[in-house]
Amino acid sequence: MSERITSDFGARSTAREVVAGHDLAGASAIVTGAATGIGVETARALAEAGADVMLAVRNTDAGQAVADEINRAGGGKVSVGRVDLSDLASVGAFATAWGDRPLNILVNNAGVMACPLAYTAQDLEMQVGTNHFGHFLLAMLLARGLMNAADEGRGSRVVSLSSIGHRRGGVVFDDIHYRNRPYDKWESYGQAKTANSLFAVGFTERFADLGVTANAVMPGGIMTPLQRHLSREEMIGFGWMDETGRLNDRFKSTEQGAATSVWAAVGDELEGVGGLYLENCNQALPWSQESPFEGVMPHALDPEAARRLWAISEETTGARL
Repeated sequence: MSERITSDFGARSTAREVVAGHDLAGASAIVTGAATGIGVETARALAEAGADVMLAVRNTDAGQAVADEINRAGGGKVSVGRVDLSDLASVGAFATAWGDRPLNILVNNAGVMACPLAYTAQDLEMQVGTNHFGHFLLAMLLARGLMNAADEGRGSRVVSLSSIGHRRGGVVFDDIHYRNRPYDKWESYGQAKTANSLFAVGFTERFADLGVTANAVMPGGIMTPLQRHLSREEMIGFGWMDETGRLNDRFKSTEQGAATSVWAAVGDELEGVGGLYLENCNQALPWSQESPFEGVMPHALDPEAARRLWAISEETTGARL
């Protein structure tokens, strides 16, 4: 790799520590899936630094409760908008409501993991349909706002939440939606998380010259509602927790899990830089068998795969430059 981009932060840094010293007054941000988990802490850190943050959520009651809590602490104003990323019509409605208002930071944080076979409103396999195609359309429809914010000076940024789960495989372009192959929930999750990383590569290729970049983020292992489709027995079998429910020491708190997303959104080291896969507040090293829970595999950053996925995503969502 070229010279690796690093920061003064690491695996146990918190979102608040990362954002400290940054003045985001006047900046705007959207964080999807910010009613629970690391999305809450991502939004909180950005708001406490002065940004006006919209929580883009399915459950607006839960989102409003989070917004009220953060607003009581002061800082930027936190508001709530409804979006269901498994329904492209809902994504379109959310983006229409935002319009062309300047948008400095878009954090594509929401996701579904290891669910049973299901399909979205547009008949896309649920994991890749929600995690990738929904977010792809959202970013494309908000691109004008991102460019409008970049015109004011500092570049705008898109943060695409990926996962070490990408190591389970690349995008199966001949059957993305499991029409003909047996469904495997972890293979599907891996495909979706690879797609999230390839999106950052493809987006940066097209928008960097317009002042907008995107990077993929591996937040780490965090126990959140993302695990809603997993049984306790499965998580014990994976070594995520023991029989008493004590989490493996590799797991992070939600505040720590949000740190790399916030670094991707505000870190000075990343100004004008995109198409990277980040973890533990640093650019990831290549994956190796010696460190199986860290690093990035080549298929998640492959520019040719990113271009192929981009073309399919345009065709699927109808969103084009």
